[in-house]
Amino acid sequence: MAQNSTEQKFTFLFTWFDRTGDGYLTRDDFQQIGEVFAAVAPDEGNKSALREAFILWWDVLGEAGAPDAQGRIGRQQFITAMRSHIAADAKTVERLVTPIIDALMRALDTDKSGMLTADEYVRMYEALGIDPATSSAAFQRLDRNGSGTITHDEFRTAIEEFYLSTDTEAPGNWLLGSPLPRG
Repeated sequence: MAQNSTEQKFTFLFTWFDRTGDGYLTRDDFQQIGEVFAAVAPDEGNKSALREAFILWWDVLGEAGAPDAQGRIGRQQFITAMRSHIAADAKTVERLVTPIIDALMRALDTDKSGMLTADEYVRMYEALGIDPATSSAAFQRLDRNGSGTITHDEFRTAIEEFYLSTDTEAPGNWLLGSPLPRG
């Protein structure tokens, strides 16, 4: 079951990153997803940080040997590389995803409270193409203490759970606004 939940999460991520819908990831897909995230950032510093974070992710996948001779990564190669070179090491997750978390928190925390409100969170995911009804439900799960906000630590915990946890009930599985399929 643990491998199944990991595969489900990485398949979901692969599909979300496959901006062209051709069944492969390329550097261009990572540039495009970086632009999607950058579009939610109000300032150039955070925009640049988000773009750079996704290119770094592509580079790490390259270090893992995932791209084929045409510079493409298929779904199974992506899942294998994520398991062996990214999700297998909390430090790699931190190196790749922390810049995204930090930039998103700075960009989305419009009232500079150090926390995301439900409105800020839902607006972010709506800009990223996630249905507000789904992201509202996700917000409720990620707000672990029921305070009505998601702190930086709660956001970071959700990220770590998404990439590292095999617990199918972990709130971090809702990170991208959709629960793992059951079955």
